[in-house]
Amino acid sequence: MPEIVITTLAERPEYRERMYEFADAWPDFMHNDPIGNAFMSQVPDNFPDQCLVATEDGELVAHGRSIPFVFPDENRTELPSGGWDRVLHWGFADLRNGRKPNVSSALEILIRPSHLGRGLSHDMLRAMRQAVKAKGHTTLFAPVRPNGKADAYLPMTEYIKQQRDDGLPTDPWLRVHVKAGGKIVQVAPRSMVIAGSLAEWRDWTGLPFDESGDVIVPKALVPVHVDVPHDHAVYVEPNVWVRHDL
Repeated sequence: MPEIVITTLAERPEYRERMYEFADAWPDFMHNDPIGNAFMSQVPDNFPDQCLVATEDGELVAHGRSIPFVFPDENRTELPSGGWDRVLHWGFADLRNGRKPNVSSALEILIRPSHLGRGLSHDMLRAMRQAVKAKGHTTLFAPVRPNGKADAYLPMTEYIKQQRDDGLPTDPWLRVHVKAGGKIVQVAPRSMVIAGSLAEWRDWTGLPFDESGDVIVPKALVPVHVDVPHDHAVYVEPNVWVRHDL
């Protein structure tokens, strides 16, 4: 079996344009977060030494991104309840203002579906920790999306308490982080906010969206709130802050 090689994008910039080859591993509605759409494509260009590419025989099989930021400071005394969206704001605000970051946040680790179940998530997280540590940062935070959460009505605060017999989290992604030395800190209740018209949500999900109230969407961690008279629906996704001391 060919060896999987993991490096930073700075070391292999030729993979920059290939980082979206399997973006369809995310559900369609997840591609419509305005903060992500505004900033994520800029991360590889501005922080290539914090972006990872994994290849097998030249084929891109996984990639990851993280972003540096300043924390804490006089205005940032706690990890943001806005999670993923907010840390993207912070990272690019610090870049614009010429501030020197001292910590980083993971943004994404995406595995090609054909390579799931091979332990690659552990290898990618290890490489991300190493890349951040190489910059002199002592902490990697991660607004983890616990995609093992199947009950949309179960509060995230309750879900993160679920453990296996060995004491590790039930959720696969949280388990990857904890096994790597990460500590679950708190829930980020509005880590990503996706709003759209009912027509847009029908296009994203194939569901009718014809009644007001909560709608369960496959692969959504919480219900989508629908308001038919006002022709919109909103998804507010909670994530889980995990801290890695490096």
